[in-house]
Amino acid sequence: YEMLRSLVGSEMCIRDRQHKAETSTRETFIETIAPAAQKAYRDYGVLPSVSLAQAILESNWGESLLASKYYNLYGVKATTSQPNVVLETAEFVNETWITINGRFRVYDSWADSVEAHAQLLAYGVDWDPTLYHKVLGARNYKQAAQALQDAGYATDPTYAQKLIQMIEEHQLYQYDKLPSEETTCLLYTSDAA
Repeated sequence: YEMLRSLVGSEMCIRDRQHKAETSTRETFIETIAPAAQKAYRDYGVLPSVSLAQAILESNWGESLLASKYYNLYGVKATTSQPNVVLETAEFVNETWITINGRFRVYDSWADSVEAHAQLLAYGVDWDPTLYHKVLGARNYKQAAQALQDAGYATDPTYAQKLIQMIEEHQLYQYDKLPSEETTCLLYTSDAA
């Protein structure tokens, strides 16, 4: 009985360590790309919470092949004239999930991916430069997430719900409030002292 209790206790301890490691990895991922998401907010008006949630959802916390090897966090498609890679992807078509080969954009860094994603939302696509303007005009992350789905950003019919859940579960809305210039100056001043 003692041995069984010890084994169960050890298993719980291992699960706890795995959970802590997973949480740590996820926090590190968010901390890594949050500055780029906040820069994209300043430069293009894309809410950091939405940018972060999309990166998490689309790249599986930066662990997908597309994100880890090709630095594409958002599943952004490419033309043949852009740096690209062809990979299998799941799409929701005619009420069912199918696997297709998609041509995806390749970036030099995650920061480049975040900026390119913000540019896509700001400038739209060739056939509709205003496609994502409602995303930029949204007053909050819930409106922005719904605007992304309404604009057809992803084929997943529950995309907006998934983004909102991700934002709330990981409190990503905290990144929508940018540090003020005064706070930033104080941080630099105190570092120099």
